[in-house]
Amino acid sequence: MTFSPVSHHQDGALYINPQALANALPYFEYINGTLYFDGVSTHTLKEIYGTPLYAYSQRALLANYQSYTDAFDAIDHQICYAVKANSNLAILKTLAKAGAGFDIVSKGELARVLQVTDAKKVVYSGVGKTADDIEYALKADIHCFNVEAISELDTINEVAGRQNQIARISLRINPDVDAKTHPYISTGMKDNKFGISHEQAVAAYMYAHNLPNLKIVGIDCHIGSQLLDTDGFSDALDKLIELIDTLTDKGIKLQHIDLGGGLGVRYIDENPVSVNQVATVLLPRLKQLGLKLYLEPGRSLVANAGVLLTTVDVLKPTEFKNFAIVDASMSELIRPALYESQMAIIPAKLSRDTAKTWDVVGTVCESSDFLGKDRILSLQVGDTLVITGAGAYGFSMACNYNTRPRPCEVMVNHGTHRLIRKREALDDLWKDELI
Repeated sequence: MTFSPVSHHQDGALYINPQALANALPYFEYINGTLYFDGVSTHTLKEIYGTPLYAYSQRALLANYQSYTDAFDAIDHQICYAVKANSNLAILKTLAKAGAGFDIVSKGELARVLQVTDAKKVVYSGVGKTADDIEYALKADIHCFNVEAISELDTINEVAGRQNQIARISLRINPDVDAKTHPYISTGMKDNKFGISHEQAVAAYMYAHNLPNLKIVGIDCHIGSQLLDTDGFSDALDKLIELIDTLTDKGIKLQHIDLGGGLGVRYIDENPVSVNQVATVLLPRLKQLGLKLYLEPGRSLVANAGVLLTTVDVLKPTEFKNFAIVDASMSELIRPALYESQMAIIPAKLSRDTAKTWDVVGTVCESSDFLGKDRILSLQVGDTLVITGAGAYGFSMACNYNTRPRPCEVMVNHGTHRLIRKREALDDLWKDELI
């Protein structure tokens, strides 16, 4: 059954039924007209911590993680959270305690992971690893590198040789599979920068096989993000199985297969397939392969485990547009400006006042600074708005453009709340600068 809390006004504006959306998302509910998130009133969050504010549900995060490990329980597997989606240490610690590994794309992300756990379950992806990055990762004893270029094999072999180590590697294959997603978050097409082409894969493996300081342990792919059906996963798996069979014939035996992440989430009215549906499609072939499975989910673990709270500071009706100017902006949440993504914006307090069509915008001096366009909302100055689906690529992509301090972050859990990142102070913005 499809779900849609959305209706479109005759002028093209978007109305989101807040109660319908809250009912569709875990750990959201309106009680006496006030939105609660994992048992905590959004009014309480604003009163204690101020806005803009990111809040994350620990229960939602753990439930999303558990859905993966339950779905693939029939085979040996390791779920590696994609740190780039949200790298707060409290998020990482919560997942590490639950048994998660980590998918990283930088030395900095590895350094974060090492604050909360060891590196034994870390896979290191990314297209531009330097010798310094590789040395740091080898000393930390990560599980393996997901290699994305043939020249990278030489660099890893060289660094490992200098350190008298054997580097475990997996080759990230670009299978040229269309993920049917936004081009900015597609990573598995032949015109994307990621991975080694399917056509070059066997030659690359043979080359790696002959390098003395490398140990081949796996094969990897990741075709993109916000995937709404199983087709991309299935097509990519078929292409990897072809390569695995060829490699086996050539005497190269693998220990694991890594299918990346990318499962989509509901932001407003999307109906993505569930983890169970993906597992149902993939498991028969994976069981036959007999390899350990690695998965690298990010968005599907944290997106709907997080919200961004923001306050309406100015209402500016004009002859052509009505602007609701809020204290969050593209500096805090860049997804709408970068991808033209539509995210749900609902009130923290239900209102029966007359609704109008508003563009919800920030104060950054860019016309691209918007959080939602043509939204039908009942608004007054001082109202709190809640942007759902903000747990992934929200704070992690936030910046200080227009010299704006980044917001604080809070963890909520079954009616409790705690600060997990302080709001930046003005002095923080230039403390590392030299006059």
